[in-house]
Amino acid sequence: MPDKSIPNLKDVSETLLITLHTRAVESGRPNAMLKDDKAVAMVKQLNYDFSRIRIQPHDEVTIIMRMHEFDRFTRDFLTRHPEAVIVHIGCGLDTRFDRVDNGRVEWFDLDLPEVIELRRELLGMESERYHLISGSVFDDNWLDAVGPYRPCPLLFIAEGVMPYFDETRVKSLFRKLKDHFPGCEFVFDGISPFTIWADNLHLAFSRIDARMHWGLKNGKDIENWDADIHMLEEWYYFDRPEPRLNAFQWIRHIPFLAKSAGVFHYRVGSQP
Repeated sequence: MPDKSIPNLKDVSETLLITLHTRAVESGRPNAMLKDDKAVAMVKQLNYDFSRIRIQPHDEVTIIMRMHEFDRFTRDFLTRHPEAVIVHIGCGLDTRFDRVDNGRVEWFDLDLPEVIELRRELLGMESERYHLISGSVFDDNWLDAVGPYRPCPLLFIAEGVMPYFDETRVKSLFRKLKDHFPGCEFVFDGISPFTIWADNLHLAFSRIDARMHWGLKNGKDIENWDADIHMLEEWYYFDRPEPRLNAFQWIRHIPFLAKSAGVFHYRVGSQP
């Protein structure tokens, strides 16, 4: 029987259960794109009605595809900078550190206090190169932990996070990164205003209170926010064929839909 209750997760925090459940379900498929035994164990431990999470099979596939791309961006950065510092914004219950650890990276998982509390209970404590930070990325408390590593190459990643906040807050985060970590890189996923509307319907259907707010029409638009923001790469779900999305391959021929959701990679500021 499940023996751990959910500690007051609400709004954006509760969405971590969507990706957790998706990884667990995917792990049980005979043609699984990944195996995450820790996700399976956590779902079994948690006293939560996962039947509330109702997403379409193709959405489950895209969540896994997105996860793979974030792993790829992270591994590519570590190939270029083996002794880098990675800050995972809104880490939830993800196990990315286990998947990409090169034995040298300094890793910070950052999320709200209730999430970090649950993470400690389910996944354990910190280690020499792995650290947990409790708080919001829009506050300044986390700067004390990461600031001393400023001379090192830094990558910030935020998966399934930025669309839940309005543009003003996203801009404020870019300014914070530019001011405190000039020359850092930032990878996050964004979706179009139309997709915001569609995904909010899914969240309402799942009886989860969180709603998305910020729609990104074009990754290049962010370069207009500041002359020191440069897009390095972008990835979209239909850039290359995925057999489990074959029924939707027609979307790749309609730019409005094919470019409606993706992962974007930026350099923020210039190194002093």
